[in-house]
Amino acid sequence: MEFAGLVLVSSGGEVGAIAQTFGVDWSHLIAQIISFCIVCIILQRFAYKPVLYMLAERRQRIAQSLADSEKIKADLARTELERQQILAKTNAQATQLIEEAHAAAARVEQVETQKAIRDAEQIVVKAQEAAGRERARMLVELKGEMGRLVVQTTATVAGKVLTDDDQRRLTEETKKQLTTAS
Repeated sequence: MEFAGLVLVSSGGEVGAIAQTFGVDWSHLIAQIISFCIVCIILQRFAYKPVLYMLAERRQRIAQSLADSEKIKADLARTELERQQILAKTNAQATQLIEEAHAAAARVEQVETQKAIRDAEQIVVKAQEAAGRERARMLVELKGEMGRLVVQTTATVAGKVLTDDDQRRLTEETKKQLTTAS
């Protein structure tokens, strides 16, 4: 057999017998092998390499995404920890402010209570002073009225009209007696 200047010798051994039994046409077989190799080279160059490159690139992006995801998780955990710390700090400050407000309210209440007590004491003192003045005024009126009643009673009992001097004298004596009695 001859193929593109090559002569293939059919060996008379077992391989040749098997090839003859199956009807192997050496020229077609070699052409198919060469065609298959050309198709493999073309597929390797134009199909497999780009697909493998794309798969490697995708694998790299996935790995980068996973790394970024882990970084984001770590950042999120750190941010959550900071948030918890800030909340705790804010709660402590709020508690302190509330305690200070309670203390200030207690101080204000105490000051206002003392002020109210002082005001009440001043009112009591003023009321006592007013009562004393009212009592003194009433005593003066009472003395005058008693003097008038004594003069009238004396005039009625004596059956005579008292002069102005007699009335004045009786009134003064009555006032002196009332002053020493009180």
